[in-house]
This record gives sequence, structure tokens and C-alpha cells, in this order.
Amino acid sequence: MSHYRTSPSTRSQPSSTLISLTTLSFLLLGLPSPSSAFDCKDIVAGKVNFNFKDLGGPRIVHWDEDPDWAHETQYKYNFTIDICNKLPLKGDKQRDCPSGTRICAIREQYDLGGGGNATIQAIPIAGTYKLQTGREIDAKFSLLRDSKSNTDVGREGVRAELHGGRYPFDDKKGMDQQAIIEFVCDRERTGLEGEELDKGEKKQDDKKDDKGGDEKKGDSEDGKKGEEKDGRLRKREGEDGEDDEKKDASLRFVSYKVEEGEKEKKVHTLRLEWRTKYACEDAPEPEASSHWGFFTWFIIIVFLLTAAYLIFGSWLNYNRYGARGWDLLPHGDTIRDIPYILKDCARRVKDTVQGPGGRGGYSAV
Repeated sequence: MSHYRTSPSTRSQPSSTLISLTTLSFLLLGLPSPSSAFDCKDIVAGKVNFNFKDLGGPRIVHWDEDPDWAHETQYKYNFTIDICNKLPLKGDKQRDCPSGTRICAIREQYDLGGGGNATIQAIPIAGTYKLQTGREIDAKFSLLRDSKSNTDVGREGVRAELHGGRYPFDDKKGMDQQAIIEFVCDRERTGLEGEELDKGEKKQDDKKDDKGGDEKKGDSEDGKKGEEKDGRLRKREGEDGEDDEKKDASLRFVSYKVEEGEKEKKVHTLRLEWRTKYACEDAPEPEASSHWGFFTWFIIIVFLLTAAYLIFGSWLNYNRYGARGWDLLPHGDTIRDIPYILKDCARRVKDTVQGPGGRGGYSAV
């Protein structure tokens, strides 16, 4: 009576299949989902492609909310926006939004009746927080001319809706945050006019008359408390009394208030307007960078060193030994054997992957 057992090749098939499926699953999970992030160099809205690469980098917009004299408090906001990358952490817990944030609000609460002491909170408005909360930016882009709103009739540009934020961030019952940025076509603007960088430095166009403007603003601030509903920043349409700083800036604050979102859920919404030529449907491509990266320089240096070694070695062999043909090259025998060496290595790799041969099915014991 014969006994049978499964051969090693047969037994390994289920486990190898399982390993392959597991590896494939990890690879698929590692791929970024379309909603988790977006490439600012390739934004598609209504089948039109836009490139906002030149608008990347942290930009700052300010807003001072009207003082609440009944409670003797006032809120001042600094909104930091980077549409291309997550904002870098500065190591300041009070002013750092969670890792993965693209739009962060720093709110300073002033006690008007207690010497002006400030309490600082960081509010993440939009970003991807898969590891922390599983929330994603879920970016949505649409053309302004496709909007149902009458105010957008005849306007050319892109509307971006960015999500993922929540405040308090670690509280599941915290209020959801979102940002709506309207990139409006303006062929005379790059989008960087009047910008304020994350370091607090303004461009040269925005530096003139800073001292005089600050003194005048300081003298008239007390007399204007409570008179303007939206503080010193007005609506995006702009009034005649709009200050010069807002007029010159391409990136402008519109509002930050609680609005009704999907499923009648309240969402704290930041609205911005960004005027730029890159929001035009016939926009020119941003200028390509002329700087070479590290990898390019590395390849060039390796190539030059290899060429110098071969030339110098060939010259040495010719003058010292009178070599000709393949014998001119240093290590000529090794170079001639490279195809055979590669073929042998490929055969070894193939044998290692396939494993030892053997009969499939069952074998007699």
C-alpha cells in the first residue's frame, strides 16, 4: 500500500498566493486616493486644466473681528494658506496646526478689559489627517461660470472647496471647518501682488508708506470701533472706502463665519478671493525652474568621472604598453565580460525566484 504526500511545490502555492495578495493590498493602500490630496500643478475643473504651481508657498491673510464690548473681548485672525503643500511645523504648540494642514487659522483672543492679554488658539481649517482622525481634504474644483449664483455670471476662474479641518481638533463633536477659495481670472496679475509671506515680510510694493499708514490707522482706530460690520476688511465686491492694502493684494479675505453645509450641518467656512492670471482658461504655463536638482548633478558628475577615468586609462595603456583595440581600455577584459556577467546574474535571480524544480501533484513515499 502506497502512501502519498503533497510535494513542497504544491504546498507552497496557497501561501505564496496569500503573500502576493497581501503585498498587493499593502501597495494599493499605500497609493494616495484622489480625495486625500491634489497636485496644484494639475488642477482640473470642468474639463479645463489649471496650473497653480507659482501660487504655492505659505501666504498670510489677516482679519480683525469687531470687538465684543459686552464681553470686553476681541478676536484677531492670521490665516496661513499653502495650496501646494502641507504647512511646516514651527515647534510652537500654540501656533502649530496638526501635521497635514494646508490652511491654518491662528486666533488671538484679547481681553479688552484686562490689559489686552491674549489667548492663542490654532484652528486647522483644511488638510489631510489620515493618521490622526482619518479626515481628508476632499478637494473639489469647479468653474465659476458653471455656478448657479447670479453673482458669478460672466466671471472666469476656479472655485476650490477644501475640507478636513475641525475645532477643537481632537473632539469628535468639534465644529467642522472648510475653506472656499475663488481663483478669479485677472490677466494683469500674477497672484503674488501685495502678498505677505509666512515670515511676516511683505514684498517691496507693499512696504512703501508703512509707517505713515500704521500711525494713521492707529489714530483713527478708536473712532471707528463698532462702526463697520466686517471690521477693516470689506466684502469681495469692494467699497469706495476700501483700504489700499486690500485693494493691492491679489489674495483677499472675504469672510469667516458659520454656514450651512451638507445635510444641513453647520460648518465654519473661510472664504477667500485670489485674483491671478493662472485662473484664466487660456493662462500661460508658469515658467519652468532653471535650477538643476541634486540627482541631475549627481548623474553629470558620475558621467564625467567615468569618462575621465576611461580616457586617462586608455592614454596610459597606449603610451606605456602600446595597447590597441579593447586592450586600450582599463579593465578591458571585465568590460567585455559585462554582457555575460549580467546574463549570469539574471539567471541566478530567476532560479532564486522560481525556487527548486520538482514534480507537482503527489509523489509516492
